[in-house]
Amino acid sequence: MPPLWRESRLPAERLALAVDPVWRGDGVPRGDGQAVLLIPGFLAGDPTLGTMAAWLKRLDYAPRRAGVRANVDCATRAADRLEERVRDLHALTGRRVSIVGQSRGGSLARLLAHRAPDAIAGIVTLGSPLMDELAVHPWVKLHVRAVATLGSLRVPGLFSRACRDGDCCAPSRALIADEFPAGVGFVSVHSRSDGIVDWRSCVHPAASNVHVDVSHCGMGAHGGTYRVIARALAGFGAAPAARAAAPRRARAA
Repeated sequence: MPPLWRESRLPAERLALAVDPVWRGDGVPRGDGQAVLLIPGFLAGDPTLGTMAAWLKRLDYAPRRAGVRANVDCATRAADRLEERVRDLHALTGRRVSIVGQSRGGSLARLLAHRAPDAIAGIVTLGSPLMDELAVHPWVKLHVRAVATLGSLRVPGLFSRACRDGDCCAPSRALIADEFPAGVGFVSVHSRSDGIVDWRSCVHPAASNVHVDVSHCGMGAHGGTYRVIARALAGFGAAPAARAAAPRRARAA
């Protein structure tokens, strides 16, 4: 059970970002206008990643919102909309899109990578329970079950119990069980100080797994996380052909 009290670090982490040189873009690779889709976490909406969007603009990227008010919809329905968003950005810019997803947003990013590898350069997942979506604090699990119960009662816009083990999302579950697309970059950030998600569930065998000392909620506005994101985005755009040809090695942090 992750220790929830660790999330009390969030205010101090946000203050630390304001004086961190990375906030000004110092010491990290800069972008060249590439589109970066930001997907928020469970129960969260686009504004929760507003700080990251402002930072990415400072680095000369083009951050784009996912159009999510609260990330509680069925994963397949959400992925349908997000894939359309990704493909529109790909067609508009003529370049593959990068994705940064926090918590459940990272799980959706992983699903999108399987669905649209031709349109996605790479994904960065932040504290995402990729190996077990319910490896979370019991308090959070109660919220998950509450949403699933309402969704099963046909309240619109919510995932249901069928999304986990029924026919609803069976094709999506089968898709992510396949080998991760070789031509798509994959960086998974985890924290042993995470008070929401069991960090071990964030370690994916196909990803470059990176540890950052930060709370779960603080990953969206943290200097260490931003350094990892900046390096990852630069890598996604550097040599996609070389990535597709080279064997992928997972790195445990």
